Amino acid sequence: MTEVFATADLIDAHGDALASCETQFRQFGARTAFHGPIATIKCHEDNALVKEQLNQPGEGWVLVVDGGGSLRTALLGDMVAKAAADNGWAGVIIHGAVRDVAELATLDLGIKALGSNPRKSAKTGAGSLDIPVAFGNVVFPPEAWLYSDDDGILVSEEKLDLPE
Repeated sequence: MTEVFATADLIDAHGDALASCETQFRQFGARTAFHGPIATIKCHEDNALVKEQLNQPGEGWVLVVDGGGSLRTALLGDMVAKAAADNGWAGVIIHGAVRDVAELATLDLGIKALGSNPRKSAKTGAGSLDIPVAFGNVVFPPEAWLYSDDDGILVSEEKLDLPE
């Protein structure tokens, strides 16, 4: 699915009503432009909650995972990302690492992360769901709207009208 918006145009049109994430992410999924309402997880080197959430119907939502910026273990790999794509998630933002990069690039899913590491994470379920998370000088509140493309990530309190 190809999106028909550019974050640069959105920021030009809406200015300070949008928050622009300053953290520089890498694109890993085949879908490079994506948007949707935000679901959140805060966890550290443990992806059990990520797996649990992405194995549920996504209905066009974007999962924002605050992994504390850790690159020591991956919070998303090919199997969980494939489940997310199959379950209708629009995208996943990982403030941390991913793995299985070659496979992630083939999935129709927006995936942004800081980098990659082949090491698996813990799976104890430690972390928090549906709380505001913050990085890159932006707060990502649950149910706000996220817009992402090659230029960056924007957050809006409300859904924006996009060009047809």
